[in-house]
Amino acid sequence: MKIKDQFRFVLQNIKKNKVRTGMTILATAMGCAFLIVLASVGYGLQESIVKDTLEQQIVTEIDIYGHIEEDDNYRSLTMEDIDYLESIDNVNAVTRRNQLRQFPTFSLDDYQSETTAVAAHFPSEVDAGLELDEGRLPEKPNEVVVGYHFLDYFVQDVEDEDIYDEASGEIKDEYLYQADLIGQTLNMTVKKDLDVDGEEQTTPLTVVGILKKPTKEWVQDQNVYISGEVFAGVEAYTGTPGGELGVDGDELDSATVNAFDEVKVYATNLEAVQTIVDELDDSNYASYSVVSEMKQINMLFTIMKAGLILVGTIAILIASIGIYNTMTMAVTERAPDIGIMKAIGANPKTIKQIFLLESSYIGIVGALIGTIVAYLVSFLVNLGLPLIIEFAFQEELPEQLQFSMIPVSLVLISVGICLLVTILSGLRPAKRATQIDVLKAMRREI
Repeated sequence: MKIKDQFRFVLQNIKKNKVRTGMTILATAMGCAFLIVLASVGYGLQESIVKDTLEQQIVTEIDIYGHIEEDDNYRSLTMEDIDYLESIDNVNAVTRRNQLRQFPTFSLDDYQSETTAVAAHFPSEVDAGLELDEGRLPEKPNEVVVGYHFLDYFVQDVEDEDIYDEASGEIKDEYLYQADLIGQTLNMTVKKDLDVDGEEQTTPLTVVGILKKPTKEWVQDQNVYISGEVFAGVEAYTGTPGGELGVDGDELDSATVNAFDEVKVYATNLEAVQTIVDELDDSNYASYSVVSEMKQINMLFTIMKAGLILVGTIAILIASIGIYNTMTMAVTERAPDIGIMKAIGANPKTIKQIFLLESSYIGIVGALIGTIVAYLVSFLVNLGLPLIIEFAFQEELPEQLQFSMIPVSLVLISVGICLLVTILSGLRPAKRATQIDVLKAMRREI
């Protein structure tokens, strides 16, 4: 019997029992849809979390926290470490910063602001992607650039308590510095000790640029970026590391003077990050990168998706009971037909193949319907569930949050499981069909 004839025979038999076959297909479709929708939650949440993590961080950035010594203590990084880091293959830039450990006052005429002063190495910052909103980068020790939000907190030195807008909570415009800050001279005042009326030092600094607005909406950059020479001058004045107040002056030594508070390595591309991190680990540098976090997140969701697929498979196994019953009844009902086929010389292998084709047909049609239903349910979940949660809990969800996502790989896995289960369910009835006695089958027909 040709394969075309086998298909015709299968379809003919299915038409005789439309209701029973239809209900079996429906059960298979429900099981397949349940499997896909359940696992799609894991895929959707993984996609949302990974995307959110990548958007919040520079993917080629590697934070270096220090060097792990033989006694397991951390040593701050120095220029010797910077030179080594810059020598690693595929490293695009190594930025290093030091932060004053007191809040200096920056003043201009009647305006002032107490904010953070950061000593940055501008050539490496530019290589890492530092951009200006206006102006230029410092070229002299007494030149500085300020953060994008510095002017939002550069206010008049007044004792008026009504400087904040009640609606927005922000400082009113009439109290803010309105003129062009580029080219103006800020006076940076630092203290020598914690005494309120103690000695102070004032250093004039010329503003030559304003940094570009941070890409993260929630980041407020109010810093003033000074040169290493100005930073060293503050340390020499206070006699403490970073100009820190309230510590002994003898703590300032060569180790602390040459150390950096913050060091970041920037790879040439995302593919090179893991290689650089591995080399840093081998050299006993404590580091962190978004790639390391992605590995942990992906591992967690892989376990989660495997569990969800396993639970969904149970639904298909339940549906397989219906397939087994349907095929068993089909063998019983078609015993006379099977007897005639064997009497005219049909190969038992062909008879078995016919029944396996029928069970496969149920699995394929059920999987197809289940997949379509799963995509529809996934669309409705992503559309309606955020609205329900926001209405019920009065919480605004992130715009990019995706509860359900159905990749092609999930569809292939689900359809494969569905077909495997349906074929296995039809094996026993198909084998039974080949064992039917010809004489008994013919006697029933008579």
